Amino acid sequence: MPVRCSWANPANPRYLAYHDEEWGVPCRDETRLFEMLNLEGAQAGLSWETVLNKRDNYRAAFDGWDAERIARYDDAKVAQLLANPGIIRNRLKVAAAISNARAYLRLREECGGLAPFLWAYVDGKPIQNAWVHLRDCPARTPLSDRISKDLSKRGFKFVGSTIVYAYMQATGMVNDHCIDCFRHGALSGA
Repeated sequence: MPVRCSWANPANPRYLAYHDEEWGVPCRDETRLFEMLNLEGAQAGLSWETVLNKRDNYRAAFDGWDAERIARYDDAKVAQLLANPGIIRNRLKVAAAISNARAYLRLREECGGLAPFLWAYVDGKPIQNAWVHLRDCPARTPLSDRISKDLSKRGFKFVGSTIVYAYMQATGMVNDHCIDCFRHGALSGA
């Protein structure tokens, strides 16, 4: 059994797969970046495992994270989403996904999308950390503060610094696997 970060729940195969195959892997796919931004926001106040277990439901409910479709959601669609037990039925979080779709479309016109916008902050290369213990890893950084402010100015919602740092970890902008985790070394040259 490989050594993993202590947060990876060994009792949940979906969570282990997420840790082993996705978390910390550099992502430049626009749809996934948009999805993860919204899912990290949906997590606010909840566990990531709760959101991860609902990810397939989110994909179905939010039209495969098609920002153009989401940007056109009306009150009837919002009501449908708020009645969907497969997602987190929080009015502010649903509204944020719609606002984020609109902000994303503007960003795409101005900068080409989330990938060029975000990866410019790290010169296109993941930040490589070397944490011995999970407790050593910060919840936010000056860089996540800056990205959070920039996203907020552009109209994105649920993008506080802590959410943005979790997003950076999830999308591989930063390698925060602990050094004894088998994924740390695999991603250190990414």
